[in-house]
Amino acid sequence: MNASAEYLQVQRIPDEELVRAHTPLVRRIAYHLMARLPPSVDVHDLIQSGMIGLLEAARNYTPARAASFETFAGIRIRGAMLDELRRSDWTPRSVHRKVREVAEAMRQVENETGGDADSAEVMRRLGLDSNEYNQILADAASSRILSLSSPDTGDDALDVPDTASPGPDQDLQENGLREALAAAIAELPEREQLVMSLYYDEELNLKEIGEVLGVSESRVCQIHGQAVIRLRARMDGWRADD
Repeated sequence: MNASAEYLQVQRIPDEELVRAHTPLVRRIAYHLMARLPPSVDVHDLIQSGMIGLLEAARNYTPARAASFETFAGIRIRGAMLDELRRSDWTPRSVHRKVREVAEAMRQVENETGGDADSAEVMRRLGLDSNEYNQILADAASSRILSLSSPDTGDDALDVPDTASPGPDQDLQENGLREALAAAIAELPEREQLVMSLYYDEELNLKEIGEVLGVSESRVCQIHGQAVIRLRARMDGWRADD
């Protein structure tokens, strides 16, 4: 084998047809993420990052793998987009602060009552009116402020899960985290649990969920934000131990 052939074998030039055939997958994932992100995020930046992820997937994919290329590429594409979001750090520090305050008030109420925290009680404790409270819920939902895989590192922290390959210890920790998170979701109030299921499992957007529930898109956003903050409050022990 000559030097040129060895170089090509090492570099694994991506299959152009494979990349071209799965370019629509990049756009689909980008717009799916955009439905959960604030308007300040540029979808074209996500698509550009996703294309890099697709190229890497085509370069590293082995046909003998158990997963299909689309599944393999989808993970790489989404990971590349999340990396871009982490670098851009688009979540305002004020959003982190307000969500933490609501989560803490919610945690206190639930510890005292032993039941689901009532929105009115949380607002009363924080001196918020309904408009202020609903705005925080909307920010929590659109910014995906729930980051249970990493601790708060200050107001500048971006709450996007790390996509780096975990080691054995991290694998065990994340498996336990997923189990705890699944249990926490199962204990959410019925409507919040349904919204989370439709949003993350069925991958419906807020408008579609509103049609299912017979409520407005803005109301779905509030329910989603409430669920996100409630999970943050109930998973506080995991965050503190990270």
